[in-house]
Amino acid sequence: MPTSAEAAVLAALDRVRDPEIMRPITELGMVRGVRVDEEGRATVSILLTIAGCPAARRIEADTLAAAESAPGVSSASVEVGVMSPAERKAFVERVRGDRGARPQQFGPDSLTRVIAVTSGKGGVGKSSLTAGLAVALAQEGLSVGLVDADVFGFSIPGILGLSRDGRTEQPTRLDDMILPPVAHGVKTVSIGMFLGDADPRTTAVSWRGPMLHRTIEQFLRDVWFGDLDVLLLDLPPGTGDIAISVGQLLPHAEVLVVTTPQEAAADVAVRSALVARQTGQRVLGVVENMAGLVQPDGSVVEIFGSGGGRLVADRLSDDEHGVVPLLGSVPLSPAFREGGDRGEPAVLSAPDDPAAAEVIRVARTIAAQGRSLAGRSLGIAPR
Repeated sequence: MPTSAEAAVLAALDRVRDPEIMRPITELGMVRGVRVDEEGRATVSILLTIAGCPAARRIEADTLAAAESAPGVSSASVEVGVMSPAERKAFVERVRGDRGARPQQFGPDSLTRVIAVTSGKGGVGKSSLTAGLAVALAQEGLSVGLVDADVFGFSIPGILGLSRDGRTEQPTRLDDMILPPVAHGVKTVSIGMFLGDADPRTTAVSWRGPMLHRTIEQFLRDVWFGDLDVLLLDLPPGTGDIAISVGQLLPHAEVLVVTTPQEAAADVAVRSALVARQTGQRVLGVVENMAGLVQPDGSVVEIFGSGGGRLVADRLSDDEHGVVPLLGSVPLSPAFREGGDRGEPAVLSAPDDPAAAEVIRVARTIAAQGRSLAGRSLGIAPR
């Protein structure tokens, strides 16, 4: 039986969370033992999943701080070890629960809200908006995941600060389970994380349809996001292989259409939404990006014209599908662009910036809509 001081340390360790799993290390079996001697010196033994675990330093630091904060402890130290294969297997089973070795995490009965962000053409700021929305939703207290499905033009790691100086943070691999890195509260996966030591700035991915489909399928199957409120997918522009694969794998997903005010961009954005509808996906709404550049005197220069977002929303609204709302118009903003370049989204670094404020407002609108449980299994039965 633990002494009162050891029990206090264990209670304090309940507050230490694995930054990739987002669950207490005591619950995950990562605490091997706790000793507190008569002088109040505490020694905590913890087990990492693998040698070179990317979260090792943070877990060790958080464990030390928690142990030192426990009543009756005068000083603390942390001993770090690595799980045996049997211990690692038990860890994976704790994480996955009873969902099987290769679960369909986001199937029709999943309670996670899946939102695919699409655009007809490139260069409309879709990735920046997707990253900003993900971080803003996490700031609203939601559990958020983000899949960078733009395999050829991946940019999410850089925007979220997971890629710096030519190196991209890589997921943790545990047997056939992949734990995604977490940035600003968002669990994120991108093909840029699987290029090894290659510099993502000078490395290109050139694959055909079958490889693209398998990549998206693996992201949705083997990358363990845990229980999410919202999963966002940053789709590549257009209506090609990946858009079709996402429609096949996630026919129940909602689609958020991004366009610019320019009429030519609006025409192409409508097509991407129509393809999504063909697979059964519902258009959640439209966001107009680059809506104008605010001048010091308060006037707005409409560099890309005006009205494209409203045009897309109106064209997608009909008797069969109902009214598709224009959820927001995000102005051009140097601060918004600079935040993405630094890996610090403006919704965090400059929340009062007009563009950031509008993205936050759109995120709150989406969060307020909640998730429909109609037709979904809740895993319970009456007695």
